[in-house]
Amino acid sequence: MTRTGRFISFEGIDGSGKSTQARLLAETLRAQGVEVVLTREPGGSPGAEDIRRLVLEGDPDRWSAETEILLFTAARRDHMERTVLPALAAGKTVICDRFADSTRMYQGLSRGDLRALVDQLHDLMIGREPDLTVLIDMDPDTGLARALGRQGTEERFETFGADLQRQMRDGFLALAADNPARFRVIDGDQAPDAVAADVLAAVSA
Repeated sequence: MTRTGRFISFEGIDGSGKSTQARLLAETLRAQGVEVVLTREPGGSPGAEDIRRLVLEGDPDRWSAETEILLFTAARRDHMERTVLPALAAGKTVICDRFADSTRMYQGLSRGDLRALVDQLHDLMIGREPDLTVLIDMDPDTGLARALGRQGTEERFETFGADLQRQMRDGFLALAADNPARFRVIDGDQAPDAVAADVLAAVSA
């Protein structure tokens, strides 16, 4: 499909506030007259939402790391086909709460050195990156406390603990350093309104 819209992803450790900031950005852009599709991963299409329930709920050791990577890639492929690419072809701005960078971190690093496998599957089945990735960076202990305080059902990765959060933060920052044209790093330890203002400034620029 012709690439005409803008594709913006939000990344960050659990509890960083990225979901809130994605929603606030969508609301602000809509108020400015921009057509926005706010979506999420895993999920964002009916089939991908089914896979989301498989991978985010249940025992932390429910799946092998390799199986998880295949499930997340399958969900992303369906999401791209049914939601993201049609919206971009229609000239809309797509704002996605997590994308492939989360898979690179959580499945590529957390349970073994599988980053190369994640990238191979991404190149084969997805084949594109966001135009802009907003990384909400924050203290890992604060993020974990926030995430666990939600007391929801999707806490499978939070149960891996603070060490994973620290590893993920370091990994996200390394990704941002390796891809400076795509990433904008925002201080997530500020008040939400201040974070939102920084996000809007980064997107506007």
